[in-house]
Amino acid sequence: MSQDKPMHFIRQIIAQDIAEGLPPSAVHTRFPPEPNGCLHIGHAKAFCLDFGMALENGGKCNLRFDDTNPDKEETRFVDAIKEDVHWLGFDWEDREYYASDYFEKLYELAEELIKNGKAYACTLSADEFKEYRGVPGQPGKPSPWRDRPPEESLDIFRRMRAGEFEEGAYVIRAKIDMASPNLHMRDPAIYRIKKAEHHRTGAKWCIYPMYDFAHCLSDAIEGITHSICTLEFEVHRPLYDWFIDNTSIIKTLAVHPRQYEFARLNLSYTMMSKRKLQQLVAENIVEGWDDPRMPTLAGMRRRGYTAAAIRNFCEVIGVTKFNSLTELALLEHCVRQDLNKVAKRAMAVFDPLEVEIENWEEGKVDMLDAVNNPEDESAGIRKIPFSKRIYIERADFMENPPKKYFRLSPGGEVRLRYAYIMRCKDVVKDAEGNIAKLICTIDTESRGGNAPDGRKVKGTIHWVSADHAREAVARLYEPLFTRADMSDLPEGSDFKDFLNPSSVEEKKILIEPSLADARAGEPLQFERNAYFMADAKLHSPQHPVFNRTVALKDSYSK
Repeated sequence: MSQDKPMHFIRQIIAQDIAEGLPPSAVHTRFPPEPNGCLHIGHAKAFCLDFGMALENGGKCNLRFDDTNPDKEETRFVDAIKEDVHWLGFDWEDREYYASDYFEKLYELAEELIKNGKAYACTLSADEFKEYRGVPGQPGKPSPWRDRPPEESLDIFRRMRAGEFEEGAYVIRAKIDMASPNLHMRDPAIYRIKKAEHHRTGAKWCIYPMYDFAHCLSDAIEGITHSICTLEFEVHRPLYDWFIDNTSIIKTLAVHPRQYEFARLNLSYTMMSKRKLQQLVAENIVEGWDDPRMPTLAGMRRRGYTAAAIRNFCEVIGVTKFNSLTELALLEHCVRQDLNKVAKRAMAVFDPLEVEIENWEEGKVDMLDAVNNPEDESAGIRKIPFSKRIYIERADFMENPPKKYFRLSPGGEVRLRYAYIMRCKDVVKDAEGNIAKLICTIDTESRGGNAPDGRKVKGTIHWVSADHAREAVARLYEPLFTRADMSDLPEGSDFKDFLNPSSVEEKKILIEPSLADARAGEPLQFERNAYFMADAKLHSPQHPVFNRTVALKDSYSK
């Protein structure tokens, strides 16, 4: 294990297993997403842990799709999930598996349970069985079909497979313990009838295994040693072990798979329920799974979050056994830290105020050197045009400034970033008394921003050449929800009650001419404003569109 990584309890468990004789290279984990939607930042925490624990020990991690529910699963989500995992820097090599790979084997194991009197065909509906199952603290009562002879249950199961029955006519239940204090052990369903096309097997199957049955046995088939999942599955662990221990799969195992649970990520102002994210997409409340306001990895990638920042965030928040709320500001802090190192700098003006340089020749253009990234010399320099008319931010001029105001004012001086020292000579107003234009002069000997006589000029502002600037659209984002803890809503409320009506604003801006050629995926810092990225769907050289990734100000590290 790398010495600079925190020792959380999953690392401790694996370290102990290795100390007790498990070869490090035998550590085998898996990431088992269901392909019914796109991955979000909570899934990133999970698979960073799954892949990370294997990589740290020289072991292996499988990518296995939990495709046991054909009603909601699609190949496009399989492709999207693979893209996200690769984007974060992980590779499953040749170990891409599907629960559907094991449908025949799982069917055989279910038959085995029936033959051994450990499973039976039940005709109770799901709602009827809830009544039989009972409640915590009181034993349930057995299904009327619990003692159905194995031969009869086996015949029904085979006829279920042959398609003789309609959905809901039968389920196969494991025969465990109707008095167990753990409701999941009270004869859970292991197979149900679903007459739906599967994204991989088509119409071959009309019965499908339940998650609890398929998941643990798929782990066993693949030789998984550490099955890491979120805390809500803790009560499923006895069932996980029961299925492995009561089928012949147990005889094939070099190492018994063990399930370990950690607290899922709960991020402030963020909805982490995949079902509710699906609802936002289906109702066109957002642009799609990759809307930059969504907590999906596709949305974060489009917004400009980097893979390195997300991996660092997942490491920083750690792995615990208790649920808590992580501040969105911490994620933004990690993004900002990475972007500061890698983002190319550029200038853009959001609220333009025209400035005419009185002592600059009409038509003359000076191509100035601008540093692409002061944190990275290898990023080089770019050329930016300077001309007689420029635009500055309206907020960078004040007609009657307070003390210690270091931007532009009548008679005052500022440095123009990468250009010259500029002095305000006159203010031009329109008929309503609003400031329409400034008349300024520059110190022509101060090219690059340094005063030749050594005088101190404290303020530095950004600008763009009026003759060369390009129009663009900036999409400015705020959290999609107004409530900090979206996992704990007031009784009777709907999560859509907390949608933020101001979560996105589009603003016309002026940019350096070179920014029109910016590539989607290239991080940018608009100096003195925020980090941005060209939108992967909407941006073009003819119509530049930039998504604000994160503000420059870092409140979390203060």
